[in-house]
Amino acid sequence: MQQDAPVDAKGTTGKSNRQTPNVYPPIGDYAFISDCHSTALVSTDASIDWCCLRRVDAGSCFGRLLDWQTGGYCSITPCSETYASHREYVSDTMVLKTTFTTGGGEATVIDCFAMRTGGREQPLMELIRIIEGVRGRVDFDLEIVPRFDYGEMRPWLRRAGIRTWAVIGGDDGMLVSSDVELALGDHHDLRAQVSVHGEERIRLVIQAKPPTELDGGAWDPVPADVIDEHLKSTVAWWRRWTKRATFGGPDRPAVLRSALVLKGLTNAPTGAIAAAATTSLPEEIGGPRNWDYRYSWIRDSYLSVHSLALIGCDKEADGFRRFMQRSSAGSAHELQIMYGVGGERRLTEIVLPLDGYRGSRPVRIGNAASEQLQLDAYGELLLLTWIWHRRGHSPDDDYWRFLAELVDVAAERWREPDSGIWEMRGPRRHFVHSKVMCWAAVDRGLQLAVECMRQAPLDRWRKTLKEMRESIDANSVDSKRGCFVQSYKSRQLDAALLTLPNVGYCAYDDPRMVATVEAIRAELEQEGLILRYRTDKVNDGVKGGREGYFLACTFWLVDCLAGQRRFAEAREVFDRATAAGNDLGLFAEEFDPESGQLLGNFPQAFTHLAHIAAAVRLSEASRT
Repeated sequence: MQQDAPVDAKGTTGKSNRQTPNVYPPIGDYAFISDCHSTALVSTDASIDWCCLRRVDAGSCFGRLLDWQTGGYCSITPCSETYASHREYVSDTMVLKTTFTTGGGEATVIDCFAMRTGGREQPLMELIRIIEGVRGRVDFDLEIVPRFDYGEMRPWLRRAGIRTWAVIGGDDGMLVSSDVELALGDHHDLRAQVSVHGEERIRLVIQAKPPTELDGGAWDPVPADVIDEHLKSTVAWWRRWTKRATFGGPDRPAVLRSALVLKGLTNAPTGAIAAAATTSLPEEIGGPRNWDYRYSWIRDSYLSVHSLALIGCDKEADGFRRFMQRSSAGSAHELQIMYGVGGERRLTEIVLPLDGYRGSRPVRIGNAASEQLQLDAYGELLLLTWIWHRRGHSPDDDYWRFLAELVDVAAERWREPDSGIWEMRGPRRHFVHSKVMCWAAVDRGLQLAVECMRQAPLDRWRKTLKEMRESIDANSVDSKRGCFVQSYKSRQLDAALLTLPNVGYCAYDDPRMVATVEAIRAELEQEGLILRYRTDKVNDGVKGGREGYFLACTFWLVDCLAGQRRFAEAREVFDRATAAGNDLGLFAEEFDPESGQLLGNFPQAFTHLAHIAAAVRLSEASRT
């Protein structure tokens, strides 16, 4: 990398000891790289401990994040027993630089997936790792320990040419080439020890390939000048993309990083945005609340279109909108709450025989919540369409028929109990958030029908809307505290209630909403962060375990405080939630204030989306 290339200001510097077996780095120690097809997490020690090639929900090829002994990894580690490390993204890109300082010198490891124009249809599928000397001499150990299918398969390693190895296992394959000769280790791995001096480069490239292409025949290593050009083109590609973002002000760098994460979680061929890059990272270390989030949720689509459109990323917003339209359209009675990033409906949940992150079991792939009834999905799809209509894109005749059916189904089913936005696996309840989202579905359906001059049973929908509001108003408020509650006639709180003004059910300064904010802050807040609900008081169907503080909900609180013109409090909460991200500005699902550690799958789209929306809200407030 050119020495004068600007980098983001954030980074960490500190002593680090060489990793030993069974020591899992904190979740926040990881960086995220992607090419909108493949994804990987890179530790502060420049070890790739999680990587899914071709698709975010593919079986991992490096996966010791979920089983340190069997999962596999690709590490580039200084040979020195101790060293200092510092990392940062090259500014406005998903290109990572990790700089190591030892007694003998300084060197940088550059990591990225190669990007190019036309990569949506013909991606390079190329993971680039470059060691670049800065000064003096630094010795490194290179270890490539591939394990396909979440560590289940030790692949066949076949020499495919000079400095080139074919790695084959089942229906997975990759080609490994390097500037240096890699030796076959004793445990189905490839190893080398290398030295770099100032301005020297050593390159390692891992390319995803079909096994049929690798079974026989010779391969030449990727030429050094080609790798360097791919790196240069990748930096340029990301910078062209970030230039489209229109958001300004002091929060722009953090908002851009969130936008880059969301772009990295996007599946380029379909436009789907995965909820996270990982599966089964725990909501409590050692606990059972571990889920697979590498799919696309309807609930994320509304917030995605809202947040991305606000900062000028209309193409990505429209891509996710169209993905959801394609995946969900058909029969409203068969609506799922989530889909595979290719639009798949069958997401069968399976438990893998892995140790789990720091012993957090079970380790799951697939997600049984895909079969749940979550009534909020109807409202999410109508709100999504409403936002796009207000931006000048009204639904056509064919899609209107589906939307009208959605409104009819919401009007029919709103009285039913469901599993709610948090996908509780316990008994179904009459969740207030679900009822309000059904109300939003009918409300926006009515407005769309009128403004777009579409045929619809307006009188019936208006009657249903009146019945919904009467029922919600009568059953969703605690008479003593005057606040909204989680479910009908209960006294429990739920941070999802913070979204009620945003969808238009009530004003931000409605006395019930003011009371709700105060009650949530009194019962669900700790050190400025918000719980979704109290797991010790709500039967959510998961035996044992607790969860961390939910960062998206904390950003929702920012929206409510700003809406109530409590701007100083809103800024304080926003800064506290933003500080819960790691040194690179990446958020997980949750945060534990006691340990200072991120929890849950990482990086989490829902949190980054809420972060963008809250930043825009504060920016608008500062202008007015």
